Amino acid sequence: MAAEGQNIGGAEAIQRHEAGDHQSGRRTRAASQSAGDRPALPRTLVLVGLMGAGKTSVGRRIAQRLGLGFRDADAEIEAAAGCTIAEIFARHGEAAFRDGERRVIQRLLEEPVHVLATGGGAFMDPATRAAIHDRGISLWLRAELDVLVRRVARRTHRPLLNQGDPKEILTNLMSLRYPVYAEADIVVDSLDAPTETTVDRCMSAILAHVGQFPTEARQAAGQPT
Repeated sequence: MAAEGQNIGGAEAIQRHEAGDHQSGRRTRAASQSAGDRPALPRTLVLVGLMGAGKTSVGRRIAQRLGLGFRDADAEIEAAAGCTIAEIFARHGEAAFRDGERRVIQRLLEEPVHVLATGGGAFMDPATRAAIHDRGISLWLRAELDVLVRRVARRTHRPLLNQGDPKEILTNLMSLRYPVYAEADIVVDSLDAPTETTVDRCMSAILAHVGQFPTEARQAAGQPT
């Protein structure tokens, strides 16, 4: 939380943070798979989808399997702004939040290859979507309405869900966002099943997609050709 008397705009706070520390959020690596079994990604894997789709939980496990670092865009935004996303929305509005979100994601996409989970509205921003298309591999975790409603129940830290009935809000968001999410490079259904089941499905889809990259791109990433 920003100290009293130092409450600056969310986007400005994020910009100051970007200039001061581009190395926040240290990477972790896991040995859940041998290096020879891991598909080497030529670009950062960017998870997109609605709140409750499982982007963070699934993303962490994918990163472990790939031996890559994991970053959460929302956590990076909060660290940069010095306050929570809900507080950014309340103090400065959604436009300021989206501006800061755009800056953070563009900065993260310039870092070494990793797995990145984004907020539900990030992929809706044309500039952010273009940056992800140019520098990353996008994976949409698609989930049915009932699954999302169960997962977000009793969560109060999501600003958009605090504006009315969560099921109605999610229904409207699905109508608006799913056609745009469908532009992602990879689509995997986030099922009402153990997380590892979805992770397995993601890994199969990622492996298939990486095989479609030109030989030189896979060689640069260390992928067998």
